[in-house]
Amino acid sequence: MIVRRYGRNIQSVTPNFDAHAMTEVGFVRGEWSMGADEFEQQYVRKGGREITATSQGEVQNKVEHAVLEALREQLAAFEASLGEDELLMIEDEPGVHYPKTRGRQLTAAVAGPNRVSFEYTIDPPLHVGVYRSR
Repeated sequence: MIVRRYGRNIQSVTPNFDAHAMTEVGFVRGEWSMGADEFEQQYVRKGGREITATSQGEVQNKVEHAVLEALREQLAAFEASLGEDELLMIEDEPGVHYPKTRGRQLTAAVAGPNRVSFEYTIDPPLHVGVYRSR
């Protein structure tokens, strides 16, 4: 399960990565919820990881979708590797340190007309903590 802090509560979330949204790296709240104080009593941080992705290609929209899909796949693989009594917490706070897609345009002369390609990355990385029940 993936969770995230919302004020004084910890709630389950599902990834909502959308290249067309203003906040491309987003999460939708789920039904599971627990008070932050109760969560801190029942769970201990075991470790964490920074997740990022990079993609490059000639079609800007496809490159942005690819980088978000790569991020989603890494998060899903990380969640699948958890034990029974473990969960993932998204530790980034909106407005403070929050992952976003960053793109740049690259121009190269290739035997004729100039070619444009795009490179997208997730910056800053998505910070995810692993928590285990006590």
